[in-house]
Amino acid sequence: MNWNRLDSIETLDRIIEESKENPVVIFKHSTSCSISAKALNRLERSWDDSEMGEVKAYYLDLIAYRDISNAIVEKFGVMHQSPQVLLIKNGECVYDDSHMGISYQNLKSGAAA
Repeated sequence: MNWNRLDSIETLDRIIEESKENPVVIFKHSTSCSISAKALNRLERSWDDSEMGEVKAYYLDLIAYRDISNAIVEKFGVMHQSPQVLLIKNGECVYDDSHMGISYQNLKSGAAA
């Protein structure tokens, strides 16, 4: 799995534009939370580039970039959770989940829809 860093509001704006061509995943990770680490690990172990090659994945470090997390809440209308995954298509969040509900299969289904 190839993570791209989400570390600026400009990158978040670019994600919205990118999602108009291909789905984009945002993973909001708390680097100090063991549940977040487990959810991240589960997602990375399940990720299959042959199935999700067109989906670009972004990683947001919530501790370092809380302002970007707040901007995600504003732009997509999704309540903040940690850890949290969002699937963005056509500039909108079409799927989100948090904690151990984060599912590669659900992301894959949402990206294909």
